[in-house]
Amino acid sequence: MQYLLKPCALLLLLLTVFSAYSTTTQLTATQKLVVPKNIIYVIGDGMGPAYTSAYRYFNDDPSTKMVEQTIFDKLLVGMSSTYPDDDTYVTDSAAAATALATSHKTYNGAIAVTKEQQPLTTLLEQAKAAGKTTAVIVTSQINHATPASFLAHNEHRRNYDEIADSYLTNLINGQPVADIMLGGGKRYFIRDDTDLTHGFIEHGYQYIDDIDQLNQLTRIPALGLFADKGLAPALGSKHPTRLMTMTDKALQLVSSRKQPFVMMVEASQIDWCGHSNDISCAMAEMDDLAKTVRLIKAYIDTHPDTLLVMTADHSTGGLSLGRAGTYQWQGQALKQVTMMPNDIAQKMLRSEQPLVFWQQTTQLPLTKEQKLQLTETIMTAKAQKRPQKYLTKALKHLIDTATYTGWTTSGHDAVDVQVFAYGKGYEAFIGHQDNTGIAATIMQMIDQ
Repeated sequence: MQYLLKPCALLLLLLTVFSAYSTTTQLTATQKLVVPKNIIYVIGDGMGPAYTSAYRYFNDDPSTKMVEQTIFDKLLVGMSSTYPDDDTYVTDSAAAATALATSHKTYNGAIAVTKEQQPLTTLLEQAKAAGKTTAVIVTSQINHATPASFLAHNEHRRNYDEIADSYLTNLINGQPVADIMLGGGKRYFIRDDTDLTHGFIEHGYQYIDDIDQLNQLTRIPALGLFADKGLAPALGSKHPTRLMTMTDKALQLVSSRKQPFVMMVEASQIDWCGHSNDISCAMAEMDDLAKTVRLIKAYIDTHPDTLLVMTADHSTGGLSLGRAGTYQWQGQALKQVTMMPNDIAQKMLRSEQPLVFWQQTTQLPLTKEQKLQLTETIMTAKAQKRPQKYLTKALKHLIDTATYTGWTTSGHDAVDVQVFAYGKGYEAFIGHQDNTGIAATIMQMIDQ
């Protein structure tokens, strides 16, 4: 009798779940779009699902039995496809950002233009035209692929000077598209042939070039260029939470105005770590992003008419947690790595005791065989044309071996990425959708 009751109970449970799921799906399909006053759009460049999983285990408290949820786990609502407008299925950042900014597919390399190179209206242009405050906060240069796809139109992402120039010519109601721009890229705005910062100042922008001067920004519009290209990596940086710091300042500035705002925040360098197959770099960038998202969530908790939508443009590196048939991943050990492998390599090449320096900056133990091999690698590196690059590659391999981290590519991959949402109107992003669908929904919200 006990055996017979269990299948009956299971059947009842399944019917209940199916009924609830069907009702939820029907309600989602028919419910009216909830429109928030403010929208914060966060992009983790290159942040495939393996990155958020890795951060969960990296951030785990080993003194507890359960693995704690991260902010990413708590806000997860769906998944998104990322393919570009060709038959490769693997997108680059420009095509993906164009989809996320305009709701249209395009070719790899395109900055908010069609395959015929006609301009596509971006959601920040739409928001600016509607009288909303607009902001872009990134850790790359502000004319890099993702921010450029929200602010400019160009046939190719590598035309950095042209894109920077267009920030002063692509105007909405006589003003640049973004009221706040914080990030890097000084070399593209201050050049031998021009100094674009003067043009922004003429448009009323406050301008600073040092992130330590953020408190000097007291009003909108504002421009901050804090590095020649991208900002310094989070790992080993003087400002390990620079994305959170810039976002905090941007939220302070937009809150000083009464009108609604639309803000795009990009954790740009997760992608760069993935291209470099550098797991210690990636976890530091993920930590900065996690703290930024917690800051945004806290803001929404006190400003409930605000929506957070977060996703990735694509996944980078083919990251795997586990390698060589070994059933484990030791991401906790990455907390002991205090410098970028590239910087460790540079100092090891100059050190009289390079193995001691390795131990001081990573606390990762080496076997007798690994010590001999690393010593030989250092000697070989010194005879190379680019000794630092040669040694850096070996050090990253050591870190991967110690943590059981695997990579399949130095480029992008075609896996779906996660979608996260919180605040007013978050229900519109539940489920699976294409990246163009995310933008289409946000643009619909802006239009109402």
